[in-house]
Amino acid sequence: MKSLSYLFLKYRVVLQITLGRRADAYQDLERLLHDNPDDAYALASRAHLKAQDQDRQGALRDYARLTTAPGAKAAHWFNQAYLQEELRQFDDAEASFRRALEINPELDRAWYGLGLVLIQLKRFDEAIAALRHNTQLQPMSPYAWYQLARVHMDRQEPGEAAKIIRHLKGFEPKIAAQLERETGLKSA
Repeated sequence: MKSLSYLFLKYRVVLQITLGRRADAYQDLERLLHDNPDDAYALASRAHLKAQDQDRQGALRDYARLTTAPGAKAAHWFNQAYLQEELRQFDDAEASFRRALEINPELDRAWYGLGLVLIQLKRFDEAIAALRHNTQLQPMSPYAWYQLARVHMDRQEPGEAAKIIRHLKGFEPKIAAQLERETGLKSA
């Protein structure tokens, strides 16, 4: 069981962030990490703050500590992958997204992120598979459908893109219209 001082500092971090007192939140997180350098809550919270403050390299260092610890969570791998993708470290991002999915195959955001990374790596067959997996988990979310249509256009498969546009018209007509404008395709 965690000590009262630990719990007090942990809840104070939340309060500091809520009140917009980021410097104080960082100080409290440093106190938590001083007592326990591998505290997952403190590392994840500090990484999140650093990412918000545009210190992506600092955030990645914290996520690296989290993901190398025993029992690392899928969310830690996902957040690391997200930052790696932002920094255009696509090979590293792919590995991190895949690790997140090994831990939690139902993590739809990781399937989507993996699809985006694979697009950047020009591995379109794999990107399609990852994006389709995302659409199975989140069938009403237009983002993976949009990316799937774009990949099919890149692969010179306008018929497949038109099918997706038709599908999107059923629940996301604005996205379908956007794809029609971007691709020049009209779905019946």
